[in-house]
Amino acid sequence: MNTRTTMTAATFQLTRNPFGRLVLTTQQGEVVEGVVPIRAFPIQSPDVGISLVHTDGHEVAWVDQLAALPEPTQSLIREELQSREFMPTILSIDSVTSFSTPCTWSVKTDRGNTSFVLRGDEDIRRVGATILLVTDSHGIQFLIRDAATLSRESRKILDRFL
Repeated sequence: MNTRTTMTAATFQLTRNPFGRLVLTTQQGEVVEGVVPIRAFPIQSPDVGISLVHTDGHEVAWVDQLAALPEPTQSLIREELQSREFMPTILSIDSVTSFSTPCTWSVKTDRGNTSFVLRGDEDIRRVGATILLVTDSHGIQFLIRDAATLSRESRKILDRFL
């Protein structure tokens, strides 16, 4: 399949082979093993615009809306994305060692409690009206979906760095 095709439930089937790799089968019977889903807009619109890319880097299919796909195709794509993507969401900021940088942040995330070093204020980036990305000294990115939903104490700490 050489051209970009918007896929719908009727135009392809997605399965896993015995090795755990995704296999795309087109309506014409063409089989593409080892496809990898890649989000076009991973932070602002994670379920809109997903490219299914072959291991050689070429796009073999495009999915406009993940929710438009039937199960189990939708779940297979979500599982694959989750296994490849690592961006913990900060749920609360428990403490910081200092209000000047570099400093160590102790946070609670959707993946557990952790601490990391924030090198500078510039490592906190706005990615939309409410979304913030915080990058630690090792390059790991933490997501704050909406700073307004953080506790008052967490917002006070965050405001000192913005």
